[in-house]
Amino acid sequence: MKKYIFHVSGVHCASCQILIGDILGDLEFIKKSEVDLRKETINIETDSNKTAEELVKILNDKLGSNGYKVSVEKNKQKNKSNDVVWKAIPIGLAVLALFFLLQKSGILNFGISGNITPVTSFIIGLVASVSSCLVLVGGLILSLSAKVAQDDNGSIKKPLFLFHAGRLISFALLGGVLGFIGKAIGINFIFSAILGLLASAVMILLGLNLLGVFKKNKFTLPSGVFLFFRKIEHATITPIVIGFGTFFLPCGFTQSMQVAALSSGSFISGLLIMLFFALGTLPMLTLLSFGSVPFTNSKNAPLFFKTAGVVIIGFGLIALLAGLTSLGIINPLFNL
Repeated sequence: MKKYIFHVSGVHCASCQILIGDILGDLEFIKKSEVDLRKETINIETDSNKTAEELVKILNDKLGSNGYKVSVEKNKQKNKSNDVVWKAIPIGLAVLALFFLLQKSGILNFGISGNITPVTSFIIGLVASVSSCLVLVGGLILSLSAKVAQDDNGSIKKPLFLFHAGRLISFALLGGVLGFIGKAIGINFIFSAILGLLASAVMILLGLNLLGVFKKNKFTLPSGVFLFFRKIEHATITPIVIGFGTFFLPCGFTQSMQVAALSSGSFISGLLIMLFFALGTLPMLTLLSFGSVPFTNSKNAPLFFKTAGVVIIGFGLIALLAGLTSLGIINPLFNL
């Protein structure tokens, strides 16, 4: 038995780990495989007599259509991140300007004056669904899909529908509970403003992460979690419980919205904030559920992520300035 370690580019989350693992598992000459997200490597054991270069060609034929590239040596690609950033900044600023115009016209309230509104939550949910939510929740969806596809003759619609329904309902109810707790503990103006500053700071950090200022986040749940979901029986309650559990996953966007729901001090406001955030994540997660669309591997994905980062930083900065103004720390710079 021979062991090989190949480098792979294009991996970024648990969804990639599961997808590559499934593809490798279908190759008869591969007896054992392991995908390491942090090191961006594939470890395989094979009884094939093919050379490493021949194996790489086969792997690229199988994985290339999904946006992955396998190599014997680590590819040192030219960093084009700065070029993408300079393209993303004007686009992101234009989007923010559009938000300002719609806000001033009274057509829509985006909550860019400091208070998170359901519309703002929805927009943040859209961004989260192709970043940290896709990293964490996407892996669970693929695990659930893989398990269910083995049974019921491949019928996956009902369990996945229950998963998404459970997720929406739990986000709404638990968001309402957070708002109720905020009211029950008597959050005063100063404490509410501090919570708002915390949420805006988290948004800014997440936006900087999308821009690539920080090292690319390869955080994911342990692989054993996904293997567990593949082994459990898919009773009706299982996908609902999994959907409910996603509320507690360590996603920065989710946590910032949870803080906003708590600081709202209202059951209804907290419910709407978390419900609209979950609705914002729904389109991309639904595509992943029923089509496994690899948007994050498309050629336009880097520009989208960085543009989204600019927008999120813009929202965060405005909310931060509004919070500091409300506390009397700074004078208002502009009137929204």
